Amino acid sequence: MAAARKRTLSGFEDVIDGKTKTFKESGEKIHIAALILARGGSKGIPLKNIKVLAGVPLIGWVLRAAVDSKQFDSVWVSTDHDDIEKVAKAWGAQVHRRSPEVSKDSSSSLDTIQEFTRLNPEMNVICHIQATSPCLHPFHLKEALELITKQGFTSVFAVARQHHFRWQEVKKGGSVATKPLNIDPSNRPRRQDWDGELCENGSFYIHTKATIEEGLQGGKWAYYEMLPEYSVDIDVDIDWPVAEQRVLRFGYFGLDKPEVVRLLLCNISGCLTDGRVLISISGEEMISVNTRDTTGIRMLQREGVEVILISSSEDLTKALADKLSQRTGCEVRQLGKDIQGEAKAMMDDRDLDWKEVAYMGNDAPDVDCLNLAGLSAVPRDAPVVAINAAKYCCRNVAGLGAVREFSEHILLLKKKAKSQMEQDRIHRNTF
Repeated sequence: MAAARKRTLSGFEDVIDGKTKTFKESGEKIHIAALILARGGSKGIPLKNIKVLAGVPLIGWVLRAAVDSKQFDSVWVSTDHDDIEKVAKAWGAQVHRRSPEVSKDSSSSLDTIQEFTRLNPEMNVICHIQATSPCLHPFHLKEALELITKQGFTSVFAVARQHHFRWQEVKKGGSVATKPLNIDPSNRPRRQDWDGELCENGSFYIHTKATIEEGLQGGKWAYYEMLPEYSVDIDVDIDWPVAEQRVLRFGYFGLDKPEVVRLLLCNISGCLTDGRVLISISGEEMISVNTRDTTGIRMLQREGVEVILISSSEDLTKALADKLSQRTGCEVRQLGKDIQGEAKAMMDDRDLDWKEVAYMGNDAPDVDCLNLAGLSAVPRDAPVVAINAAKYCCRNVAGLGAVREFSEHILLLKKKAKSQMEQDRIHRNTF
């Protein structure tokens, strides 16, 4: 019996006595890359790809899912804009600076993807993830990729099931009657009696290199069905508030479990206050604290989260620190230059780990703590270096509700996690 094996991008082909049989990759290493296209010239929403959605730059949601999926040999953002490049790198991606030829309004996704594969010939499979799909989870990517790596498909795309009755469009002024496209009007089905239709939801498209060279979605096709609640696509500003509510409920918030947060370390200057110190004619120093922020602190305290307000000795006199402690019911700590070391000492006193700590900072000295904390945030007006290190960027500025907003975010995630834990308990008891 004559036998030979040749490798293809969709798997192996074993030729036995002239007959071809297709096999899985059988463990041989291939390079799988995630690619997010993020041009700076969005016409619908300027710099949409890095606009903050529920505290995270829009592109950050899909980058977090891609990186945490651990399915990719490399994760890339293709862009022509410096600010998008900075955000992409802060969220763990490598950057492909696309050429002017594929950065025009008329340029297609295919043009950019083909340029990327030409410049990176070692990549066998490209997963094109849409930046405008913030409810993507790592398990979606893992399961979809297995259709290529384990089942030999060459093109996989995400779909969602819709139950919409469609009718033929009639142009204005036309005299032709419309007609149904997918129903019999005399026998309209109930929703529960109709499976609906599968429609692309735009979350991701996965292709082997060969199908990209041929023009995408070629060869052996397969779809990956996502539940409707995960199918969010943002094109215009009116989508933003709807998407934000959906993301807070169904988005992916990372590998860390925020429900264990037991301590919030919050900077006074530049977070709880706007950073200004008012000096009276007699030399008395004053600061302004918003009641929305103090209410947020009390909300956390009622839920068992300890709040410690931190400040440098230069920012706050002892008299002001004592008054603020009395007003908020929080311990006020005046720290030196080693903020991370002193924060760690406070955690050790309470037998806490970084994953159990939320941190709110506002500038370069806070970057290490922002990176280490299980949850971290900055006000909207914080410098870029702090924004890139934080896991949440508030819509509100310092001294005007940013602390209240972050407090609500912490409590929302705790509530979401508690609900999931209860659901897991129900599932375990059921089976």
